[in-house]
Amino acid sequence: MNATPADLSLRRFVTAAEKIDFTSQWAYEEWLCRADIVPNQELLLVRANMPAGGSHPFHTHPTREEIIYILAGRAEQWCGQNHRVLGPGEMVLIPKGEVHGTYNPHPEPLVFLAILSPANASGPAIVDVSTEAPWTTLRKRS
Repeated sequence: MNATPADLSLRRFVTAAEKIDFTSQWAYEEWLCRADIVPNQELLLVRANMPAGGSHPFHTHPTREEIIYILAGRAEQWCGQNHRVLGPGEMVLIPKGEVHGTYNPHPEPLVFLAILSPANASGPAIVDVSTEAPWTTLRKRS
């Protein structure tokens, strides 16, 4: 039985029709797990679809940890001042407060899952540091 908005507290399954789509400045986002979709306290889950040449520049989540898991394409993934190119089936764990960035300098789209916890964290959800040193020049030096 599918849950309706009136009985959100009972929803455990989320279909493609029930996800929440959003176009951010970084990617086309498909939200599958957050408090307005399922009754959760601890997890957020979004599938991000980043076009070729797109990026989510250096930022931090001061009160959340994050896993980025690559489904398709390749990501130039930064965690702190270290980076790797990740492909399908690979992931990075980003501790709370760690500066990170996801870049797609490749010709194909990048699709990944971002899993963040806790969902109900206090404070700012995201802090952009892409215009601060050393993040403004780090990619140029690598």
